Amino acid sequence: MTNQLKVAAVQFEPTMFRKHDNIDALLRLVGQAAREGARLITTPEMATTGYCWVDRAEVSPYVEPVPGPTTTRFVELAKQYGCYVVLGMPEVDPATGLYYNSAVLIGPEGVLGCHRKTHPYISEPKWAAPGNLGHQVFDTPIGRVGLLICMDIHFIETARLLGVAGTDIICHISNWLAERTPAPYWISRAAENDCYLIESNRWGLERGVQFSGGSCVIGRDGSILASVDSGDGIAYAELEPVDRARSQTTVPPQPSSPTVAAPFGRRRPDKYPELMTNPFTWNSLDYFRLYNIAPLPPGRRSRVATAQFNPSGSLADNLAQIARHVECVMNAEHPSLIVFPELSLTGSPSQGAPAEPIPGPATDALVRLAMQYGVYLVAGIAEQAQQHHFNGVVLAGPEGLVGTYRKLHLDDDDLAWATPGENWRTFDTPLGRLGILTGYDALFPESCRVLALAGCDLIACPGALKNRLSSGHPGSAVRQNFPIPTAADPCHWHHFRVRAGENNVYLAFSNRHDAQHGYVGQSGVFGPDTFEFPRRESLVFDAEGYAVLDIDTTNLDTVYPTNVARRKDLLMMRLPHHYTALVESAVRAQAASAR
Repeated sequence: MTNQLKVAAVQFEPTMFRKHDNIDALLRLVGQAAREGARLITTPEMATTGYCWVDRAEVSPYVEPVPGPTTTRFVELAKQYGCYVVLGMPEVDPATGLYYNSAVLIGPEGVLGCHRKTHPYISEPKWAAPGNLGHQVFDTPIGRVGLLICMDIHFIETARLLGVAGTDIICHISNWLAERTPAPYWISRAAENDCYLIESNRWGLERGVQFSGGSCVIGRDGSILASVDSGDGIAYAELEPVDRARSQTTVPPQPSSPTVAAPFGRRRPDKYPELMTNPFTWNSLDYFRLYNIAPLPPGRRSRVATAQFNPSGSLADNLAQIARHVECVMNAEHPSLIVFPELSLTGSPSQGAPAEPIPGPATDALVRLAMQYGVYLVAGIAEQAQQHHFNGVVLAGPEGLVGTYRKLHLDDDDLAWATPGENWRTFDTPLGRLGILTGYDALFPESCRVLALAGCDLIACPGALKNRLSSGHPGSAVRQNFPIPTAADPCHWHHFRVRAGENNVYLAFSNRHDAQHGYVGQSGVFGPDTFEFPRRESLVFDAEGYAVLDIDTTNLDTVYPTNVARRKDLLMMRLPHHYTALVESAVRAQAASAR
């Protein structure tokens, strides 16, 4: 993508059993967008037929092959206007007779390719087979285009595959429901993969199902460039050229242009082989206690807090601040765990703060504090270990020093002084299984996924991020069933809320707050259920303070997990056989070094 590009997201309400009328209406809308100068135009999922089909027999009169009669009509339009169209439709494979929920990429040259929905929602198994074409990126004269359909985007791996393959634009077509849109998942997938996302969603009511509308174009930083709330309509946006090397060497986020993207060149695929596993297809209680090696802790109802403040370069001052926050939070809220920001014990060596050994005076003081109040404390530290320095995290508890973690993914500040860590760490505590990441780690979606696959109920994430992590919503006219929110919301999207929900974990994120130097705060504790309203979370935004949330890691049944943090529905629905490209670069690198 080397030139400015006008794009359009078509929003449309198809009518079941009226395929010809739907196609005529879509051709009018796509033609209108093309006449307005749009060169890439998307339509909703299943736009030619409607969505809520009961079984194969009911949808069978409306499926067709690709290429076929309907795609031929859109090819003619694409030739007329020199544009590219993504069409959502039910497809039949003539070789097998199987039906698919498909997105077809059409251009002046004809049909360029097809994506068959890989991760089915609850309705697709009634009539469609899971997609078998993988996650392709299509080279076109207007840029590299990737296709996803609705539920696909709930899984970090699908969009990540497109990102790793160098897509400029993700075209996501959907029949999204039960949520105010533009949906937080859409925003996070664009921002974390540093690419544009064009979203065509349907609207309206079909067989009692309310669809959310909110079709939009999302910028590479997660900003909404254009949107349509309800009704048939078209969202237009002008996209700036994409630098092909955008994510290979430099960190894009700056206070003037914030994004949660981290360079693909700093991924650590050798640390991601767990992405190819799928433990939650089994009863997780049985899976983790197999061979009596790593049974999940019983869990309990607990209270978790994140404390937001600005560490200095003085160990004594930081310890005093931490002690003050512990006393304040414990007296008011009595949590079992408190998470403090990255490098909250020592400050950063890049700003002159000295590194400390573990164990040493800094960790000894933190342990004394944890034992005094009977609480678990998670705090960041610049660790000195022989000839190396690490951006570390300490976990202290009533029993003493529980363990440490060394940051695996280093940002520009870290690279000036730190060595990357080598291992993920999880800790079994009375609260449940706890994983630890450090701010920048969690911008790599693979990190939280690996810890979730290890059975973590809770992830503690000390941070020092300057990225914009949240955005608001002006409110939607689309009516939703109570308690799904539709009103204006200053925090409609929070990136770490998405992280928690997509991994079915509680996530306690404590960020540094220092507006003068660009650290944004926006700390919080987020719940594990992406479909739960009202949201189970607590936030502290633009000032020093703390957020507190009650969590529950218990299980109501001794045989099967009943708690979403233990059952992990979204992890159960993953399809790892599609995800090889996320780890294979590490295999290639190892083979090259062996030669």
